[in-house]
Amino acid sequence: MFWVLAGLILPLWSLMVRYRFTPESRLPKTGPFILAPNHYSEIDPIAMGAAVWHLGRLPRFMAKASLFKVPVLGRLLSASGQIPVERDGAVRSGDGKRNPMGAANQLIERESAVIVYPEGTLTRDPDLWPMRGKSGAVRLALVSGIPLIPVAHWGTQRLMPRYGKRIHPFPRKTIEISVGKPLDLSRFADRSIDQKTVSEATDLLMTAITDLLAELRDETPPAERWDPSQHQQSETGRF
Repeated sequence: MFWVLAGLILPLWSLMVRYRFTPESRLPKTGPFILAPNHYSEIDPIAMGAAVWHLGRLPRFMAKASLFKVPVLGRLLSASGQIPVERDGAVRSGDGKRNPMGAANQLIERESAVIVYPEGTLTRDPDLWPMRGKSGAVRLALVSGIPLIPVAHWGTQRLMPRYGKRIHPFPRKTIEISVGKPLDLSRFADRSIDQKTVSEATDLLMTAITDLLAELRDETPPAERWDPSQHQQSETGRF
């Protein structure tokens, strides 16, 4: 099913988008890893999925479990190897039981490359810089030991603006991609995975993503990361 979907989507996508990867952009050829990108357009998942494809790996996403209950869409998600995740981070196993380590186990067993957006939603930052991150990607990496790789991309906002309702395919857009080195989480190896540890590691990840994006944009990021709670904004849904 994944190959069928790729065969349908990628030729059309290539008419609208060209990629420009930095020379250092590499992904592991084998084994599981977690890819953590910035997020500022609703078309980002397709952009990142195709980028991972171009770099030689099959992309997988962690999607809300409720989406797997939607007719047709749910079957497509399951058949293409996407991973259903509950709100608390647990994964439904075959017998319907909740398994907090289910996502990690699936990644390891399948040697999958999974894309997890650490911001959890489109950034609220008015200039599209990464905002405060959430703990999902980091917690999964700390619990499982799976490599966590920061990545930044720039250009999808010209194809589909944040919260835009239309795609602007022409002229063909260039999306720039910078894949960083796996995040060094060794400093947390002997620490319990509590809120303090996860917060520190998440901040480390968001800094790495922001630094990669700053190089792509050739701009200086804000001194302080955007925090929706400090601007009377919700952290989910449109605003």
